[in-house]
Amino acid sequence: MKIIRYQDSSGAINYAAETSDGAFRIEGDLFGDYSVTEEAADVAKLLAPVDPEIILCIGLNYKFHAEESGMPAPERPVLFVKGRNALQHPGDPIEIPTKLASHKVDYECELAVVIGKACKNVSKEDALDYVLGYTCANDVSARDWQIEWGGSQWTRGKTFDTFAPLGPRLVTSDEIGDPNALKIKTILNGETVQDWNTNDMIFSVAEIVAFLSGSTTLLAGTVIITGTPHGVGMARKPPLWLKSGDEVTIEIEKIGQLTNPVINEA
Repeated sequence: MKIIRYQDSSGAINYAAETSDGAFRIEGDLFGDYSVTEEAADVAKLLAPVDPEIILCIGLNYKFHAEESGMPAPERPVLFVKGRNALQHPGDPIEIPTKLASHKVDYECELAVVIGKACKNVSKEDALDYVLGYTCANDVSARDWQIEWGGSQWTRGKTFDTFAPLGPRLVTSDEIGDPNALKIKTILNGETVQDWNTNDMIFSVAEIVAFLSGSTTLLAGTVIITGTPHGVGMARKPPLWLKSGDEVTIEIEKIGQLTNPVINEA
């Protein structure tokens, strides 16, 4: 199933199932019992497909990206966190920080995993049973704050407002099949700048879920973003940084396109 989250003309927030005949409102709890109604969805504004309490992020998880970054492949998944404040909707702008200014803001196409039911200490073999579905993510990164001024941790450069666009839809696991066999790309101002496949992940989606659930409860609705392939702006010569007026599209096979304009923080 393809699921969208939206605001209707009255301001209420709902979920809907996308079909070949249109979008139809969902009743109930997306992470529990729900049903698809025959009521056409009144979509006034498309929202990020989930509103997570936490976004867990995996770094350096593609072989060629680790190489272009000049860093060895990690022995275990590298974890950092984005705050809920960083969430951004499809079509809404990514803001270049100006108060705590950054001059090195980068794009990163990523496959996002949405946990469907709480889990802890799950095995790799069972891990995907706890996944509701997948969406597109852009792990926007202020490289100066991440690498130069972040005090040896990444979170400051990763969790500015609007630095976690998600969307445009959530596609349930049954329609995705193997999450480590999907084409993934970034298109910047009409030019493809990343173009690879999730089969290049160092740690598979199942391995990531199993690792993150170790001695840790992953609550329903948790979003996990799983790393980016090579081609990031930081690694280009000369570097390619986002600027006001740009438009960034993340495209993942079977999911679709997530597009956001770029502006300067007011």
